[in-house]
Parts: sequence; structure tokens; C-alpha cells
Amino acid sequence: MLVEVRVKLKEQVLDPQGEAIRRVLSGLGYGEIEQVRVGKLMLLEVAGTDAPEVRSRVEEACKEVLANPVIEEYEVRLP
Repeated sequence: MLVEVRVKLKEQVLDPQGEAIRRVLSGLGYGEIEQVRVGKLMLLEVAGTDAPEVRSRVEEACKEVLANPVIEEYEVRLP
């Protein structure tokens, strides 16, 4: 089963990489872009067909490895 995991910094955490991208875009004439937040998209191919079990295992992996729950939030999407 293909599972999509999106990880991004929590809103209250500064995103220096996003701010650097926003400044470059502004310098290139895209001043209407007011904020950029950088995240990660991961596509996981997971064995199994039981969606709740697959979601549970992927969320466990997010908490332990794929995301830092102190500063990041994640979203798990199944088909």
C-alpha cells in the first residue's frame, strides 16, 4: 500500500530555510509571496492491506524516526 507522509515545522517554530526562499523569490519579483514553509514529502510502500493497521504502523514510524514531534507535525495519507 502506498502511504504519503507530509512533515512540516510547527507554526510557532521559525523556518530559516523557508525565509531564505521567500527573500530570493521577492528579489526575483515575486513579492506577493508572503511566507514560505519548507517540509518533507515521503512516499512509503508498506506491506499490508488493512488500512487502520498500516496507518498505525506508519504513525509509529513518524513518532520514532520520520518526524521530530517537538518541532514538527506530520500528516499520514492513505489511498
